[in-house]
Order: sequence, then C-alpha cells, then structure tokens
Amino acid sequence: MQVKKIEKKHEGKFITRYDITYLLNNGEEKVYEIISRDKNITDISQLRKEAPDSVVLIMENETGEKILLNREFRMSIGEWIYNFPAGLIDPGETPADAAARELREETGLELKEIKDEIDGGYSAIGFSNELTVCFVGVAAGEFKESTSFEEEIEAGWYTRAEVRELLKTAKFAARTQAYCYAWSRE
Repeated sequence: MQVKKIEKKHEGKFITRYDITYLLNNGEEKVYEIISRDKNITDISQLRKEAPDSVVLIMENETGEKILLNREFRMSIGEWIYNFPAGLIDPGETPADAAARELREETGLELKEIKDEIDGGYSAIGFSNELTVCFVGVAAGEFKESTSFEEEIEAGWYTRAEVRELLKTAKFAARTQAYCYAWSRE
C-alpha cells in the first residue's frame, strides 16, 4: 500500500477531517477518510502518535465492589449511553492531571489512587488516530453535577449484578462495554 497524499478537508474546534489517497496492491486508488485531534497532518508518519490526546478513567469505589459509570447524552448517536468518565488532555497538562480534572468535572469525585496506567489505546481506530491513556484506580467523594454546560452526565456507582443487567438492556461505548463485561463476571 502506497500513500499518495493527505488532504485536510475541514478543521473544526476539536477535530480535523482528512482524506488519505493511497494505492492498493492491485494498483487501484482509494480514499480513506479520517478525523484527528491534530490540525496539520501532511504525511503518513504524522498519523502515528507519541503523546496521548485523551484520558479514560476506570474507577472502582474504595471497597472495590462498585464501578463508576457515566450515563451521558451523546450527540453523535442522539441518545443516552453508558461510558467511563473521559476527556481531552489540555495543553501543558499531564495525563494524570487531566484524569483527576476530568473525573472532578464530570462526576464531582476525587481521584484517590491510580492502580494502573494503560498507555497506547486508540478510541476509534476505524476512522481516527486519537490516542488514549486509561487510568485504573479508586475514586471517592460525593457526586456533583457536571461542571460543563456542554455535557449532560449522570454519574453513578454500579455493582457487578447491576452492570450485568445494564449490559442486557442499555447501550454502552464499546470499550466500556467490553471492560464492564469482564469486570462483572469476576
């Protein structure tokens, strides 16, 4: 496969859309559409990321008996979905700082302990190069409304049995669904 060119098609506030024109092994030319957090991609080497764009928080309560889930309205699907707290890393912010800030902003909870950091995951590999780091840990405190007027979020703690029931009846973000399936079976 040979990349012929990368063209910026539209630059938005949070994402930029590109067309990647390339040749298949049989010589046929194809165009692949992607979105990126990067605003100035000009060649294929720039698609590979060094630093993460965003964080995902996989948090249990202090006893380890419940997992934190956000039920949030997502405009891209026009409905409510279960997801882990997550968000973008601001300029000059470390991923750990972003994790603590996003958790506080979306749920009101405090990040008590980071047990593990999982680097190098992609949010939507089929159409984006957004690189994510997941923080697995413990959160505590009292729930508060999201501090962002742009997000509708209802945060809550869920037991394994409650998660198993939600998986049968509710819609989930794929990464959250997969993790919750495994977690609820422990």
